[in-house]
Amino acid sequence: MPKAKWLLAVVAAGTAAATLAAGPSASADPGTLQKFDSMAPVTGPYEGAANPVRNLSGGGLPWIITRGMGELKRDGHLDVHVRGLVLANTPPVPPSVQGINPVPEFDAIVSCQSISAQGAPTVTNVTTGNFAASTEGDSNIHATVNMPSPCIAPIVFVGSGTSWFAATGG
Repeated sequence: MPKAKWLLAVVAAGTAAATLAAGPSASADPGTLQKFDSMAPVTGPYEGAANPVRNLSGGGLPWIITRGMGELKRDGHLDVHVRGLVLANTPPVPPSVQGINPVPEFDAIVSCQSISAQGAPTVTNVTTGNFAASTEGDSNIHATVNMPSPCIAPIVFVGSGTSWFAATGG
């Protein structure tokens, strides 16, 4: 093989390998850290404080969600849209509040595995302000949070205070 063709073949192979190693996000918006179109509601053993996820307790009763979607940017810009995030229609939820969201405001929490100043693994949770939530469980959260660096394996939670009602990964 002539030298010029050999060099061209090596460059082409290297470019192809770099593209494959970069994975699907290479062609996606480089500013997007996470895009999601589903969320899982708190239920079962995750209700209450007994089994926290990323240091966050689940809501004290089971919840259901019709739809949860959104996007987290590397700069901390967060958009979350939830529809039908309400208490479950089954016991132990009291019949008077089944299918209702009793919380007037939701917030979002971005949780990252990160690294402390001492080099140890740590969980860092950053919270948005409060956003109106209807009794039907609909809310739109548009905020910017101070992202930790690095932010490994981000999870977006929707809840109130230090309790979550739905999380990405559903």
